[in-house]
Amino acid sequence: MTAALASPGLADLLRLPPYQAYSYSYPHKTAYRPIEPAQPLAKLWAGERRDALFLYLHIPFCSYRCGFCNLFALARPEPAKVERYLQQMERQLQATTQALGDHRFVRFALGGGTPTYLDAEQLRRVFAMVERYASIDLKATPAGIEVSPETADADKLRVCREAGIDRVSMGIQSFSDAEVRSLVRPQQREVVERAIATIRAEAFPILNLDLIYGIAGQTVTSFLASIDSALAHGPEEIYLYPLYVRPLTGLGRIEAKAGAKPGFALQAEPLDTRLALYEAGRDHLLAAGYTQVSMRMFRAPHSPDIAAPVYCCQSDGMVGVGCGARSYTGTLHYSSEYGVARRSVAEILEHYLARDPASFAYADYGIELDDDERRRRHVIQSLLIRPGLDRDDYRRRFGADCLDDLPQLRDLLALDLAQGDDSMLALTDAGLARADTIGPWLTSARIAERMHDYRLG
Repeated sequence: MTAALASPGLADLLRLPPYQAYSYSYPHKTAYRPIEPAQPLAKLWAGERRDALFLYLHIPFCSYRCGFCNLFALARPEPAKVERYLQQMERQLQATTQALGDHRFVRFALGGGTPTYLDAEQLRRVFAMVERYASIDLKATPAGIEVSPETADADKLRVCREAGIDRVSMGIQSFSDAEVRSLVRPQQREVVERAIATIRAEAFPILNLDLIYGIAGQTVTSFLASIDSALAHGPEEIYLYPLYVRPLTGLGRIEAKAGAKPGFALQAEPLDTRLALYEAGRDHLLAAGYTQVSMRMFRAPHSPDIAAPVYCCQSDGMVGVGCGARSYTGTLHYSSEYGVARRSVAEILEHYLARDPASFAYADYGIELDDDERRRRHVIQSLLIRPGLDRDDYRRRFGADCLDDLPQLRDLLALDLAQGDDSMLALTDAGLARADTIGPWLTSARIAERMHDYRLG
């Protein structure tokens, strides 16, 4: 996303392809900057509620780097570096939980990268350090892990299930070998099928499968065929992701060498088939009985309702541990630096490995959220998922109505992208389909400028 996205009106943006940027967090890490002086974590968290926190551990390693991936990840690191990383991550976890003081985690996730790039013993060490330092019972807490097909072996998955992991998310992207090759992903369907069978054999309550639409050569027919292949395994969740070709990713470098424009969002509408693919996939999943939670997420009717303490992403804190992980307090978001290119990721990782353990008790890179940004974050986090933005809850939190604080929200109603009453504002089906336009449109000019000025490496 660029600063230009913050200035046009919504009606103007609707004339562009729907896929401008994925607003999975706000503000994006490209808006972060060094914090000077560094802030003690104990002070940052002292005034925060710490009884319903989310603990996220980041494992930035993979077997290979997919062509579309812009996550903070490094493919095929040397074994010694992985060992150093686990040691340093334990030091950070210890320093972080000490700074939190009395606390309770009610959600847990192990992401990456690919956490199951680690071997079974290394995974066992990670779960042990969590139990040792964090106030959490993994067996009684919703806990998820991300895996890739080639790393989903029985020994690793058994360790995860025994530790208390109840949700496994696996990126399939496509069941077509030709489409997967277009994504620069060396994956074969037989490996995918074997991985799913292994996951099911370990009896994880929730299996999520990720699929991508907008792949070169993909058609509605081939996309629906991949969805049907996924449905044959009865996943509790399915995510449908539009393909973005971002700078410095494998696909982005291929496009740059070919002299192509950098990204689908700059193409003319007739050349962008993603909306048609999305609508076909959405309708197919709805017909299969799935419920749509967001533009990307669909939940099966047989998905279990796991009883657990309530966690609210709009108000409860996130504690990230590991290089690339983010943490959120009410007024400050912080993390390590962000990069995409292998050289940049490697440099940031080396900096993390060289840190003095005492430095982990401080936040030195991030962004402070003023009142306007806190309101915007709440609106974006609420509006882009169902059931939508609870206006009564907004009034309780911020002392005003959301339509008064952000008058631009009225445009959603005028353009039939949202509907509601005095207590709720929810996107219509058309609005949900435009989530990747609406999210960037709600970004403040200040954040858009910081993102635009960020020098991505």
